[in-house]
Amino acid sequence: MLPNTLLTAEQKAELQDFTESLERFCDSEIEPHYRDWEKAGLVHRELFRKMGENGYLCADVPEQYGGAGASVHFSFAVVEVLSRRGYGGFVGGLQVHNDIIPPYLLHCGTEAQRAYWLPRMVSGEAVAAIGMTEPGAGSDLKAIRTTAKRDGNEYVINGSKIFISNGQHCDLLVLAAKTDPAAGAKGVSLFLVDTKSPGFTRGQNLEKIGQHAGDTSELFFNDLRVPADALLGGVEGQGFVQMMRELPRERLIIGVQAVYGAKGALDATVKYVQERQAFGQAIGQFQNTRFTLAQCASDIAAAEAFLNASVAAYERGELSPEAASALKLHTTEVMGRVADACLQLFGGYGYMAEYPISRFWTDARVLRIYGGTSEIMKELVARSLLGR
Repeated sequence: MLPNTLLTAEQKAELQDFTESLERFCDSEIEPHYRDWEKAGLVHRELFRKMGENGYLCADVPEQYGGAGASVHFSFAVVEVLSRRGYGGFVGGLQVHNDIIPPYLLHCGTEAQRAYWLPRMVSGEAVAAIGMTEPGAGSDLKAIRTTAKRDGNEYVINGSKIFISNGQHCDLLVLAAKTDPAAGAKGVSLFLVDTKSPGFTRGQNLEKIGQHAGDTSELFFNDLRVPADALLGGVEGQGFVQMMRELPRERLIIGVQAVYGAKGALDATVKYVQERQAFGQAIGQFQNTRFTLAQCASDIAAAEAFLNASVAAYERGELSPEAASALKLHTTEVMGRVADACLQLFGGYGYMAEYPISRFWTDARVLRIYGGTSEIMKELVARSLLGR
């Protein structure tokens, strides 16, 4: 569990109870079904409602909007537990709902937008997604081609998005579109799209090499009409600024997923090497195994220290975009190395889907891509050192 030095003794006890309750929930409501959800390509929609009923969604949303008003540690604890248990596919979409969309509404939205959407997200009635990436615009958000043109008291939206987590389930889509195509980054605006609106279409659930339990879709907008008050914050041209403001938490929560996913991979491997026999002894007794696990544990410890410092900085309001980028770069690269090294110790069994290490390995790969690729993270860190 992440250090929580800013919590009182009572809050720490509540967080411990919350985490233990979540573990029991996972035992009864997720573990028995997870492999079936992976085969289906998405979790059951009812899972969001059940998590909402138990207080596991958007825990740090203020009470006035239906949340618990808890410390951010409670929201992060959900990602910690599920990542360590190997539910990386579900975590990919869950963190969008829990940790990415609520800050957009709280920091940038109007009071009416917060009052309408946040209680629905807390309860699980509405599942949220974010629509940034397009077939021709991934890390370069200024290159998006989806347009939103004002028409009286409405905007007419045309275009498409791709690789959208929660694309099949989402009821709310925070959508990036060009309101002024000639203005570059200053022409980007964000919209709160109710996916029941005519003109919104979901493509098929995309087949991925990992994160199989997380639905990922292409979305289409054909003369999609949304009311003018769906413009996030009610002001045009602020989308790029809003996205840049919220990216640190997005990259921070991916760091949480990476560190605790690596811990889960190591846990599974330590158990396996003590049970598996080769040449008359447990493979955990071979020097190569011991050295490999020691290196993994050391790498995780360093990444965890970086993560802890970043969470503390976020709580103080001091986590810079550059620091968040460095964190995501480091922790996701560590997760990739750890998952690969651990799978190797399973031998041929590590390549079999029935062994959980295979899921850690395949789920880890996309962490170096979504939320900004490792290459983009390096560029952002370099700019803080050398300028553009």
